[in-house]
Amino acid sequence: MPLVRALNFTISLDGFGTGEGLSFEEPFGHAGHRLHEWMFATRFGRALFGQPGGGMGVDDAFAERHGVGFGAEIMGRGKFTPQTGPWTDVGTDEEWRGWWGANPPFHTPVFVLTHHPRPSFELEGGNVFHFIDASPQEALDVAREAAGDLDVRIGGGPSMLRDFLAAGLIDVLHVVQVPILLGRGVRLWDGLEGLESRHSVETVASPSGVTHLTFTRR
Repeated sequence: MPLVRALNFTISLDGFGTGEGLSFEEPFGHAGHRLHEWMFATRFGRALFGQPGGGMGVDDAFAERHGVGFGAEIMGRGKFTPQTGPWTDVGTDEEWRGWWGANPPFHTPVFVLTHHPRPSFELEGGNVFHFIDASPQEALDVAREAAGDLDVRIGGGPSMLRDFLAAGLIDVLHVVQVPILLGRGVRLWDGLEGLESRHSVETVASPSGVTHLTFTRR
């Protein structure tokens, strides 16, 4: 049976999955790129930007699973844009299409959760963005239908990932804890006490200094 998986979700030592002050210039706010430097150093991460080289160790082995076996993604609006409230640019020449350029790295239908639905659009590489106002279970039902026999990827940010975890909808969660302290932003673990009792938890330490934690639903 297809699974619901969240992979490569990165947090700081104090549990923040994004910083404070998100903007079009800084999608992770004051955290900048520090949360994801571990991935940018891997072969997988460098290939995303058309660059050669990169590490091929533990971090790369985890990172490259991001694109394997998925037929749909669900993401929160904050992963797509820092804009909140009603959309102000739909149908204009300056319409925002995300941070990822003409060919985003998802290559599946993407369902963006928002209280302000808007028309879908398609980019290169099989990336079709749909904007839906739905509960976690409703969104998952729609994404599963689109994914067919493949898995559904839960893409974040931390607030929507927390909602899916609280609803018991995620089969596999891979969290990467990086050795930095952000102090402010949006935390992942708030309200999820006892999560470990419902999952088998494995940890793998990397020479890069990050720790990979995999939660598998029992």
